[in-house]
Amino acid sequence: MHRNNTRAIMVGSVRVGGGAPVSVQSMTNTDTRDASSTAAQINELAAAGCEIARVAVPDQQAAEALGEIRRNISLPLIADIHFDYRLALTALESGIDGLRINPGNIGGREKVKAVVEACRERKIPIRIGVNAGSLEKDLLERYGGPSAGAMVESALRHVRLLEELDYREIKISLKASNVPMMIEAYRSLAEKADYPLHVGVTESGTVRSGTVKSAVGIGALLAMGIGDTIRVSLTGHPAHEVRVGYEILKTLGLRQRGVELISCPTCGRTRIDIISIANRVEDLLAGVEAPLKVAVMGCAVNGPGEARHADVGIAGGRGEGLVFRKGRVIRRVPEEYLVDELMKEVNAIINGTAP
Repeated sequence: MHRNNTRAIMVGSVRVGGGAPVSVQSMTNTDTRDASSTAAQINELAAAGCEIARVAVPDQQAAEALGEIRRNISLPLIADIHFDYRLALTALESGIDGLRINPGNIGGREKVKAVVEACRERKIPIRIGVNAGSLEKDLLERYGGPSAGAMVESALRHVRLLEELDYREIKISLKASNVPMMIEAYRSLAEKADYPLHVGVTESGTVRSGTVKSAVGIGALLAMGIGDTIRVSLTGHPAHEVRVGYEILKTLGLRQRGVELISCPTCGRTRIDIISIANRVEDLLAGVEAPLKVAVMGCAVNGPGEARHADVGIAGGRGEGLVFRKGRVIRRVPEEYLVDELMKEVNAIINGTAP
């Protein structure tokens, strides 16, 4: 898939832009001042596959907790800061790997310069995070409210401020809960700047509705080649964001972490309980990181063909089913043993013991 050519920056050990794999981010929902619980959640996110973690820094106590958090995690850490440049300076002294700020709202040029110089000294990138819900008043008046044009102009305004200070370790986001507006904004900005883009639909909703909204918005942009790092914003535990992020990337063929499960929607031809079987298999495969393609099919029409294209799969008949491995039928088993036999084959592939 074609991807836009953007500049490369480093967020800790993770390369963003410049053709690097699209990275998956999330943000903690703990109280950052509670360093222990925040570090624990970040480590939980890392176990789910998260590659960059962001935390809110609303006050000095939260900024001072970042050092302890940093010492107890392995992921790159981004501090999300608004209005008070002193919080950014404390965060940088605490060893963070990236800043998310809007240079225009932290107190004027001299304060921005102080932050930039501290970032320059440590080679820390700055994400300019524009949000449709917090645009500058003059832009809202000129554009008649939030719009893609206003978001792009806001971003470029912040970019110019950093460029005037000769700082270009920058990435940009243009988030909105309105998906068409968000897509239009990113498309427009991608034509005007070559900085790496952090893509997401902000305030997208609950795990169910937000997953759909994020998949449409993020997926549309990635399919156009736009996007270097993503966050799926969901109302729920942030580990859900990571899992959905990888599903979006896997669907587009951009990343291959974890299992791709193919299962049929069921119809009147199905003669086994494919719904419970598929759900059980999904649960069992949740912790598998190997990039496998697993098929759970319910009938003899499309099932065998789909299962043969997977690394391993099952196709149901009447009270029984076939087990496939790499396109070859290896055995026929009763329905009640299908899941166990499928998992045996998955584990054999993972452990390198499959014939």
